[in-house]
Amino acid sequence: MISVNLAIFGFIALLISIGMISPSFAHTTVEVDQYKIEVGWGIEPPVVGIRNDIVFKITEPGETEGSFKGVTNVFKNVEATAMYGGATKKIDINSDPRPGYYFSPIIPTKTGSYIMNLKGDVRGTIIDIKIPVEDVEPTAVLDFPPSNSEGTADIAALKNAISSLQQDVSKLKSGETSVSSDGGASYDFAIFGLSIAAAAIILAIIALIKRK
Repeated sequence: MISVNLAIFGFIALLISIGMISPSFAHTTVEVDQYKIEVGWGIEPPVVGIRNDIVFKITEPGETEGSFKGVTNVFKNVEATAMYGGATKKIDINSDPRPGYYFSPIIPTKTGSYIMNLKGDVRGTIIDIKIPVEDVEPTAVLDFPPSNSEGTADIAALKNAISSLQQDVSKLKSGETSVSSDGGASYDFAIFGLSIAAAAIILAIIALIKRK
């Protein structure tokens, strides 16, 4: 168990040291009869206070199987409303040069979840749907150099990892944490885990110093 805990602490420290963040972003697509409606942000991740666009892509089946074509003049009879909590705002939709593509400029003023509400009809097909888009993030995702609060959080995580590492070392030395007598293999594995965790924490500390 001790070696497993050490491996976990080491992995966390490595994540901190290399800034291993890989978010996944995607537009939301819904189907209404033969139409596919895709909605999302023009720039991802969306960041609070930074100009962006809500983008729309509306397609229908093409002439050949498996193909699609853009639908034009969609918002002639469809109204779009941006929703955030209890706040709503009707937004103007602009046509993109590409058929079936549309956009609406917007500056998100709060972090969190936004929803696009579309109501109306497209060539006789009734549209009444609410489509969530990617959550708006705080500026911290783009801040450089990192803010003090972000650095403080990293340091706190490192302190916790180091404290746990020290406790495990003490328990191992005192014999409080037992290892099986299989020729020293378990003991060697525990020591190996300690070494990995310690090296990872050192790398994380170096990375934090370089950020300053």
